[in-house]
Amino acid sequence: MYLNALILILAFGTVFTDGITNKLIGCYVGDKMEDVVLVRIYGNKTELLVDREEELKSFRVLQSHGCAPQLYCTFNNGLCYEFMQGDALDPEHVCNPVIYRLIARQLAKIHAIHAHNGWIPKSNMWFKMRKYFSLIPTEFEDELINERFLRHVPSAQVLQAEMSWQKDTLSSLGSPVVLCHNDLLCKNIIYNKKRGIVKFIDYEYSGYNYQAYDIGNHFNEFAGVNEVDYSLYPDRELQQHWLRWYLEAYKEYKGFSTEVSEKEVEILYVQVNKFALASHFFWGLWALIQAKYSKIDFDFLGYAIVRLNQYFKMKPEVTALTVPK
Repeated sequence: MYLNALILILAFGTVFTDGITNKLIGCYVGDKMEDVVLVRIYGNKTELLVDREEELKSFRVLQSHGCAPQLYCTFNNGLCYEFMQGDALDPEHVCNPVIYRLIARQLAKIHAIHAHNGWIPKSNMWFKMRKYFSLIPTEFEDELINERFLRHVPSAQVLQAEMSWQKDTLSSLGSPVVLCHNDLLCKNIIYNKKRGIVKFIDYEYSGYNYQAYDIGNHFNEFAGVNEVDYSLYPDRELQQHWLRWYLEAYKEYKGFSTEVSEKEVEILYVQVNKFALASHFFWGLWALIQAKYSKIDFDFLGYAIVRLNQYFKMKPEVTALTVPK
């Protein structure tokens, strides 16, 4: 039944966007976009990168807490879910205080969701990172691409050493493990100006992870994807305003006093900027795998180079940051 319905839907669908991982198709009847259903078709070999069972688990938990759209059905290479009215954001929007306060509050709501039955969650980031590392290509068939790969991408030995350093250093920062989105790029944030709300979409990489990673990853995405510009990375003042707003909301959702001290903001600031390194590294590995397998027209190798270069550029600066006593 679902397969026949899906074929019918696709026949009357419109491709909203060719993302850099999947295809997203909006389906509706007639000329007006009313009662829209979204169909996401998974990209080639994305099962290497995404745990689909974990994605659905997180999707359903978030949906039960009012943080995700309604999931209608799943099929072998995709899923079908509710369309969320609003506009997908761009980098110029996420630095707007009106909007970033909504984003901070919505992320705090997700992070405050309790694990079931008193279970103490653990981050799966290091496991995923090791898996990605095991999948990165050692060479490319195309001679020019391979030359670019060998010239600009660090050796496997260097990458492995950096991965070990991250685990040893970042795991000791004391960032709590919470339910995270893990891929909060601008286009995954839908802003409904009329209702004054934001909602997040695409939960492929969601799961339990360090709180500071999720925020640091979002700050990295201020730079955009197609034309990455790290001069757009939020400065200290913007981050501190954002983090204070986040902490107040997080404490509210957890049922605590909403008073936030300067020290609490500073501790989270240091944690977030250190974990932003792991975000660069993670997506650098991800992009190397995509460069090997993806059929989407996007310069994944170039993106991997940009992310890994930014990792090494930022490492001395952020490692000099110290958590206040």
